[in-house]
Amino acid sequence: MPIARVGDIGLNYRIDGPDGAPWITFTTGMTNDLTMWDPHVEALSASHRLLRFDSRGHGGSDATPPPYTLDMLIGDVVGLWDALGIERSTLVGIGLGGVVSIGLALEHGERLDALVPVACRSEPVPQYRAIWPPMIERAKAGGIEAIADTTAERWFPEAFRAANPDVMEKIRAMIVKTSLDGYLGCIAALLTMDYTAALPDIGVPTLLVSGAEDHAGAPPGTMQGMADAIPGARHVSLPGAGHICTVANPGAFDAALTRFLGEPKG
Repeated sequence: MPIARVGDIGLNYRIDGPDGAPWITFTTGMTNDLTMWDPHVEALSASHRLLRFDSRGHGGSDATPPPYTLDMLIGDVVGLWDALGIERSTLVGIGLGGVVSIGLALEHGERLDALVPVACRSEPVPQYRAIWPPMIERAKAGGIEAIADTTAERWFPEAFRAANPDVMEKIRAMIVKTSLDGYLGCIAALLTMDYTAALPDIGVPTLLVSGAEDHAGAPPGTMQGMADAIPGARHVSLPGAGHICTVANPGAFDAALTRFLGEPKG
């Protein structure tokens, strides 16, 4: 896959879909890489130009020493667009990528056609913040391998994990490719999110997506509250899906996104 030089790093990316079609950019979350969007390429690439990339310190992209900041990660997206000559795009982000997408909409709304934050929050409430100190401790002691199983279990309901061992094998392999610097750096950025008060300032068409069975990462009630705060936004919860709802119910996600993108944008 090609590498784009963006500031101090190289970002691994892939483009699918026809020249001249409107862009959709996919940005990922903690310990994800661009392959997590593979199930959506067939459904979306006929009508859109798709840009997927690995976040700083993840997948095939370069890592820099932690900590990272949200401004740094937002700058990586904008810098990649500039390097590839992309003036405007719909932005879809999951987890940390969803947080980054919200920040980008607030700081660079003129670059967005539409915004789709998935499985994310706008602030780290205490019960969410409490997830991370033991994960950091384990990763520092044993590397990413030490947090791989716990992470995968948090992302998917037990029934899904039992019924889809092949998917879970791929998910685990994706997680362990993350660099320790990337993991620790992105956690540091994630825990600084503070966008709740600014949500009413988002001025682009927005669809928020959650997993109906995500009880810790980004519960549906949390994301509905975010949608209520963003002018004209709405929220869709995907049935049978936990935190990584785009993988657990890809058909429902594609249907919701396609319907949203097909609506007139005022």
